[in-house]
This record gives sequence, C-alpha cells and structure tokens, in this order.
Amino acid sequence: MSEPQAAEPTPDELALAHKLAEARTTLTQEVHKLIVGQDDVIEQLLLAIFCRGHCLMVGVPGLAKTALVNTLGRALDLTFSRIQFTPDLMPSDITGTDIIQEDPETGRRKTEFLRGPVFANLLLADEINRTPPKTQAALLEAMQERRVTVGAKTYTLPAPFFVLATQNPIEQEGTYPLPEAQLDRFMFMVTVGYPTRDDEIDIMRRTTSAYEAKVGAVFTGEELLGLQEIVRKVPLGDHVYRFAVDLVRATRVSEEYAAPEVKRWVDWGAGPRASQFLLLGAKARALLHGRFHATVEDVVALAKPVLRHRLVLNFAAESEGLTADMIVDKVLPLVQATVKA
Repeated sequence: MSEPQAAEPTPDELALAHKLAEARTTLTQEVHKLIVGQDDVIEQLLLAIFCRGHCLMVGVPGLAKTALVNTLGRALDLTFSRIQFTPDLMPSDITGTDIIQEDPETGRRKTEFLRGPVFANLLLADEINRTPPKTQAALLEAMQERRVTVGAKTYTLPAPFFVLATQNPIEQEGTYPLPEAQLDRFMFMVTVGYPTRDDEIDIMRRTTSAYEAKVGAVFTGEELLGLQEIVRKVPLGDHVYRFAVDLVRATRVSEEYAAPEVKRWVDWGAGPRASQFLLLGAKARALLHGRFHATVEDVVALAKPVLRHRLVLNFAAESEGLTADMIVDKVLPLVQATVKA
C-alpha cells in the first residue's frame, strides 16, 4: 500500500501560512501586554491550538495561568469559559442539563436543554484534578469528539474548541489524579515555571500600578479553522515519520530496542497518539517559524511536552527522584544516533 501524500498547498493557503508566520510575533506581543515572559509556554499553547489539541498546564499558584488562557482567547477572538473544578462539581455543571419549561401560550410543559460552560471555543478547566473521576469523565467526549451527549441527545460543540486545564503540582490533599486515558487526550503537558528576576520586577511594576492593557484580536475563529487545515498539509520526510515513531516506541518496556533506562524505570510507555501529536506539532512549529516543511529538530523540540505525561514511572524511578523529562533526555540521544547512522 502506498503512503498517503499531503496535497500540495494552494497559493491562498501558502499566503495564509505566511500570514501565520508573520503573526507569530504579533500574537506574542499582544499576549505580552498582560503576560510577562513565558515565551515557551505561549508557543506551546499556540502549537496545540493550531493542531486542534488540548493542553494540561502544570504550575504553582500565582503564575498567571488563568490570565494567560484568557488573554490568548482575546488575541485569537475566541469565546472563553472558565470552570473552577471542586469536589462537589457535577457532570451537568460542565455539559449542561435538561430543564422543564412551561410554554406561556399553550401552558404545556416541554424539555429544554440548558447549555453548560463547555459550549465555548476556549475552555479553562481550572484545577481539573480537584473533582472526582466521574466529573472529570464529562470532558472525555468533548475533548475527543467535540460533542456532548445529554440523555438521548447529542450536541455539537462550537468550532474551534480547545480545553486548557491547570493543575497545582504541590498540594495533593483533596485531589483526584487524572486517569491515564484522560491524560492521553491532552496533546501537551506544559510546565509553567517561576519568572526570571527581571520578569518578576516587570510584573510588580504592572500589577502594583494603574497599568491597563487592551489586547487586540489577531485572528478570527474562522481564520483559525483555515490555519488548522493548513497545518495538516505541511509535508514530512519519511525519516521524520520514522524518527517520531521510533522515539515513542523507545519509551515502551516491551520493545527490544528500548533504552536501558526505560526498562529499569518505566512501567508503561507512550501510545500511538504520542506519535500523532509529535508529527502534528512539528508541522505547526515549522509554520510558526516560517517554514513549510517540518524536520527532526521540530520533533525533538516537542518531545518533552508530548511525552512527559504519557510515561508511567515505577517505584524505583520515584525513589531515585527521577522525572519523565529525565527519561526523555536519556532516550532522545539514542534515537537521534540511529537517524545520523
């Protein structure tokens, strides 16, 4: 069977792709009107959005994760909705519910669907691990199928649709770890770190003064949908496909060529969805950097955000203080060596 080839882009699509490359700076500037620093985080969020992916943001409180998502929605002219996840949150608080209404003209009662906050372009699931698994699962269908089923009816979510969720890595009391199946739905796990000293000084200047910023829209929702289609038309060489697949397979203990560190410290490796996200992310990254072709370097740049939440480490790794990022650092050179060979 011959491999499917990406269709050649039209002049209009190339023009739109060029616009995306130029707008990368504009988008970052608009977001930076409210958010100081965090360039890598902003780029990873943009990559996920252009790939129709979802992001899980992990960082301590007070790092402006909510403000970043809100600002990004304004810069992309998207409707924004925020859900604060709590232990008593119910699935219907996310998806919506059927209510009984009385027709004022006929006096008859009828069922009407009251839409929940999930019906937005950009949904912030704040502290998603603070609600029980039953409520967490309410997002599974929305994230994968872009639809919601309530009772016997299915409702399509607005397009585009993205879930950006946050987690606090410090406080674990009263939390419910996300199931592996739901973690796998997130394209990236983005780590939000502390600002640099200069950035923190800039933050203090802005937040302790009368500074106000107006964020302008760079793209409309319709333009964003068109850009998402272009991402999938960026060509990839066979060696890039092989590298992404070999990198993911090298994280699996069952593979013969898995790194020794994987066999020693990993219980479960990444599944095929990781390969898909690596390649889609590489295409989007190429466009953001002004190229209409993706390379192995693009895949390498996204290895950690794609893989870190898909590796299940064993007790030996945890007892030695190892992290998934450390394992990826061990695996990457081995796979890169096979490409150079």
